[in-house]
Amino acid sequence: MVDVTPAASDGRPEPVNLVIGEEELLAERAVQEVVVRARVADPETEVRRLRTSEVDAQELAEHLSPSLFAEGRVVVLSAAQEAGKDMVAAVLRYAAEPADGIVLVLQHQGGARGKSFADDLRKAGAAVTRCERLTRPAERADFVRAEVRRLGGKITGDAVDVLLEAVGSELRELASAAGQLVADTGGVVDEKAVRRYHRGRAEATGFTVADKVVAGDREGALEALRWALVLGVAPVLVADALADAVRTLAKVGAAGRGDPNRLAGTLGMPPWKIRKAQGQVRSWRPEGLTVAFAAAAEANADVKGAAADPEFALERAVRRIIDARDIR
Repeated sequence: MVDVTPAASDGRPEPVNLVIGEEELLAERAVQEVVVRARVADPETEVRRLRTSEVDAQELAEHLSPSLFAEGRVVVLSAAQEAGKDMVAAVLRYAAEPADGIVLVLQHQGGARGKSFADDLRKAGAAVTRCERLTRPAERADFVRAEVRRLGGKITGDAVDVLLEAVGSELRELASAAGQLVADTGGVVDEKAVRRYHRGRAEATGFTVADKVVAGDREGALEALRWALVLGVAPVLVADALADAVRTLAKVGAAGRGDPNRLAGTLGMPPWKIRKAQGQVRSWRPEGLTVAFAAAAEANADVKGAAADPEFALERAVRRIIDARDIR
């Protein structure tokens, strides 16, 4: 999620800006937004990018000093959490009396390291943009919808779900996929469009294998597994998908037949995933899920080095989990 301190009323960036958080794509965009606003005010604005650990306080002071011709300048200081005492003092001195036409942007990863520095920058009046990592599926779905909207398109809910399964959770890849889909479809993105443009990934991923496994489709699961491996899907991703599918069945089964929308917050899953699992878990008994858990855990260990042949280990796990579904 991105939280942004309001910009100056004239559209110019604030003299000191703090971009804080671990989500790299969002942080890069926040920095670029400051640069764009500075160049709208002064098209000749120069941009200097420095890493905190590679400059000292005196060098930073030189970068922040106005030139004889008063050209605009944006100084981007990355990895601000690495700042030592001298650098912290130099930045806070500058924040107290910034120079006209010079904008300082500090990128800070957040967390415990350098937290007091970030807190002091806020107190000093720095404009703050928060770029926290998007960890929940609902947050990534919101990102996809916002990205498509930012590009001038529209996307249906089922298309968002398929895109997330096809591409994964990496924001940079999701943004790229969204851009390609908007460009190729004229702006209206539905499930059919996602499956058409991401056929190889949408139909041969670890999630596809896992879906067929928990549904008891032995032939389809083994075929999907072989295609996934041929197309280069890493065995560890397939193993993770199997474990996630079994874990989801167990959590949803234990929660009962509640409203997926109400259960979403409690279970930490999007409603569509709960709804799908509610339909799948009816074919499973607790004893079968216990066996499936063991098979998925063993597969996870196998693909991470415990087995000589991870592909064979995955095929064995697929067969064992499907057999577990038939335990009565």
